[in-house]
Amino acid sequence: MSTSGRHTLLLCLFIPISLSCEARHQHHQRELPCEVQLVLVNHCNYGVWPGVLGSVGHNSPEGGGFHLGIGQEAVLAVPSGWSGRIWGRQGCCFDEKGKGSCDSGDCGGLLRCNGTGGTPPATVVEMTLGTHRSPLHYYDVSLVEGFNLPVTIAPVGGGKGCGGVAGCLVDLNACCPSRFEVKQKGKVVGCKSACLALKTDKYCCTGEYGSPERCKPTLFSHLFKSICPRAYSFAYDSSSTLNMCRASRYLITFCPYAT
Repeated sequence: MSTSGRHTLLLCLFIPISLSCEARHQHHQRELPCEVQLVLVNHCNYGVWPGVLGSVGHNSPEGGGFHLGIGQEAVLAVPSGWSGRIWGRQGCCFDEKGKGSCDSGDCGGLLRCNGTGGTPPATVVEMTLGTHRSPLHYYDVSLVEGFNLPVTIAPVGGGKGCGGVAGCLVDLNACCPSRFEVKQKGKVVGCKSACLALKTDKYCCTGEYGSPERCKPTLFSHLFKSICPRAYSFAYDSSSTLNMCRASRYLITFCPYAT
């Protein structure tokens, strides 16, 4: 499983994207909540520009990107069954047309990513909020594409069959191997995964290593895992990192333990 922060105070009003309960129940045999709320909170001591990318066939709320100032939060309402990813961008600067760049997690130089994923390295929250076959929600945080800032996801108020917190709670940039570092203006703003940095089948779980039997944890994935045990560290990491739940709200926190 497996995608940068800016400076421009642009807050966008979110228009919920959801189907009516009546329309939903005509197409699904199982009763699911009408919508799921994703509560994004910025506890970092700098601005964060969340990027949002719906999977194929799913919309990207807020045009795929917006700004969260220090201490701010935003609520995205997505339809049950939504699938996609969310990541944080940092060190961003945009003009009045929403064009610019980010130090990490950039999505084509756009404020609203509009269907474009973030440039690795980026810490990625992934989720599938129910399918036609099962009402269960699946969520995780992936370091397969590297790390740029701490982030967690957890259900709010419990729910049926819910697991716990998924994520990377600490700043991996502080202990990133030097050859994996991504720097801007002399500062480490991201840490590449071994796959991204070394580009070999062994580290990318491709080619002859393209199966769980052949692709095993490496020294570098062990390093990521020891620091962030609740996140995926490589493509065939333990399935215990994948959380299951059925809640109506999820809290996604950037820099959960920042002071």
